[in-house]
Amino acid sequence: MSAISRIAREEWRLWLRSNVVVAAALIVAVLLAATTILTINRIASEQSDRLEQQVAAERTFFAQPDRHPHRMVHYGHYAFRPPPPLAMFEPGVDAVTGQSIFLEGHRQNTAMFADTKAAADLGGFAALTPASLYQLLLPLLLIVLGHALFLRERESGTLAVILAQGQSGMKLAAGKALALLSVIVIFMIPLIAVAVYSMRLGESGLAAFSLVGGYFAYLCVWGAIVLAASIILKQRSVSLGVLIFAWLFAALVVPRFAINASSAMVDAPGKIESDLVMLAEQRKLGDGHNAADPAFQRLQAEVLEQYEVETIEELPINWRGVVASYSEAELTKLLNSYAENRMNLEASQSDIFGLFGLASPTIAISSASRTLAGTDLATHHRFLRESEALRFDFVQSLNAVHAEKLDYATDMNRNADSEASRRARVNAGAWQVLDTFRFVPDSAAQRSDRAMLSLGILVFWLLIAGAVVFFSARRIRL
Repeated sequence: MSAISRIAREEWRLWLRSNVVVAAALIVAVLLAATTILTINRIASEQSDRLEQQVAAERTFFAQPDRHPHRMVHYGHYAFRPPPPLAMFEPGVDAVTGQSIFLEGHRQNTAMFADTKAAADLGGFAALTPASLYQLLLPLLLIVLGHALFLRERESGTLAVILAQGQSGMKLAAGKALALLSVIVIFMIPLIAVAVYSMRLGESGLAAFSLVGGYFAYLCVWGAIVLAASIILKQRSVSLGVLIFAWLFAALVVPRFAINASSAMVDAPGKIESDLVMLAEQRKLGDGHNAADPAFQRLQAEVLEQYEVETIEELPINWRGVVASYSEAELTKLLNSYAENRMNLEASQSDIFGLFGLASPTIAISSASRTLAGTDLATHHRFLRESEALRFDFVQSLNAVHAEKLDYATDMNRNADSEASRRARVNAGAWQVLDTFRFVPDSAAQRSDRAMLSLGILVFWLLIAGAVVFFSARRIRL
């Protein structure tokens, strides 16, 4: 057995004899196992429920009876965002952004039904996910295990004996690093199991094992930081205090500062302020329910000229349907411009937040984790865009039915009596204009490309921490 292996084995022997270390490892292991099982069950249930709700929403829409087509515009539809397979490990932004949108004419609704139910079901511990445990608790466990790796040798006097026997500081550091690395490998097993299980559910191996690699690099960064502190510092209490401070700084202080800084650097107006400005712009477009609105006079002249008639009653199409279609297109253009501006501001804030990974490896791994899992802000934005495209398509298709399949005179007199109302209905076969909607995350290659910066920052951290360990180990003295 090599000297490096003997050193690592001795560290394990000492750890197993320490009640504090064993208790800490057991607590982390139990929390990790319990949280993983609960999160897997919850995400699996949510995925099944949302897919069922999407199918049910489509079936309900198609099953509507004969109606006036504009009634169906306001009847609306739902779009659901089911969690991807890796959400069982990293739920990401799903807890705060909502997972479904009600789609209707004349407006863009926000996503709703965030994971408040899950928080209630788990007694308020929904935020405790496998990803958060790997990001926060496992570095603490490494600190507990490794803060005295070299200091214990100094305090017991064995460091002088080891060096006198011809063992170099590099070999001693390598043995201690091997011991910490073995701990990291053991605690990577649950994540590897989750990755393999996610692949059975359809996840790409590239995304799953890129996630595993990212967390392995992250824990190695903390292992190197712990080892470096144990080599450089001269007292056990000082080493523990410095490492705990570093953990607090990286895991709690920097992320909070990064959030505030990104919000300050990219000022995004609040929803109420945006809605008031947008409402003022919207009024200028005219009321699509009122075909006689002065805002549509130019449109009326163009349509009459196109069909070479003098009055809207002579048109071969329903003027009210034409107005509804035109109004919806103009309104959607306005709403999309505000929505895109809002999403661009949020994306800029997210990019700035990610750059703070240079000050905290915790930010780097959290950004990479959400991206690789397909639960990041960019994925949510794509859900908003795709659901809006679905909304616009079915609303405009219904407006086309309104214009082409319903006579103008019949439409104008639909409130005269019950028989007139019945004549103004369109056959239910027209509701087949709705497209099926199944939201899926970006491809593994696209997610990996987006995560490259965060993963690169983790590699940078690992190189820096490793270099500190290397040079400090070479200078080990009594």
